[in-house]
Formats: sequence, structure tokens, C-alpha cells
Amino acid sequence: EEQLVESGGGLVQAGGSLRLSCVGSGFTFDHFVIGWFRQAPGKEREWVSCISSRDGSTYYAGSVKGRFTISSENAKKTVFLQMNSLKPEDTAEFYCGAVYYESYRARGSRCDEARQAVFWGKGTQVTVSS
Repeated sequence: EEQLVESGGGLVQAGGSLRLSCVGSGFTFDHFVIGWFRQAPGKEREWVSCISSRDGSTYYAGSVKGRFTISSENAKKTVFLQMNSLKPEDTAEFYCGAVYYESYRARGSRCDEARQAVFWGKGTQVTVSS
């Protein structure tokens, strides 16, 4: 059974940093692109970033580009999201999700559509205070 487990969320002041981790199991890592999407109350799901272990490419949403960095340790099936210069508007439940590599490539190496995720974890809360 495919599984993704997130950790690293918490409460931080504006301008601060957090590092999220996602550990995968039960699937072949390079068949998928792993990334993070978030959802705030009353808002739609928004992809933040994703990374392909097959070709090393990455994608970032415009709202986080330059502030967030995604990386992976493929041997450990782990993906990290380093979040710097956090803003109150980053407050959301963050989920680690898996996208088929073919779907990612079909969209020009982007993970920007909510329905791209085929399975995801239970989420970790990120709260940024002003």
C-alpha cells in the first residue's frame, strides 16, 4: 500500500522558517513525482512545489518561488520542503502528494492541477503568525 507521511509543521512568526519532511513507502519512488500542496480553510487546494527523482526537475508555484526549496533523498524515499521568509498567507494544512511522472511531463514538468495527485498523506499544519 502506498503511503506518504509528513512531519515538520508548526507555529512560526512571519519571516521565520520551517522544514517539512515526507517519507514514502509501498511504491516505486521514481515512478512518481513527489511534492507538496496546501489547503487553507475556505480555499482551494494549491500545489506548492514538486520534484522528480527520475530527472531531477522541480516545480514551484509563483507564490513561493524564491522562498521555498524542495529537495529529495531518493535512497530514503524522502522529500523535504525548506520554507523561508514565511508569511501569514502561507498558513495552511500542507500535504505530501504523489503525481504520476507521465502526468507531470504531460503538463510541461508542472504539478499545478489539484487532480494530479493520485495519493497523499494526512497532512501537517503550518501556522504563520503576524
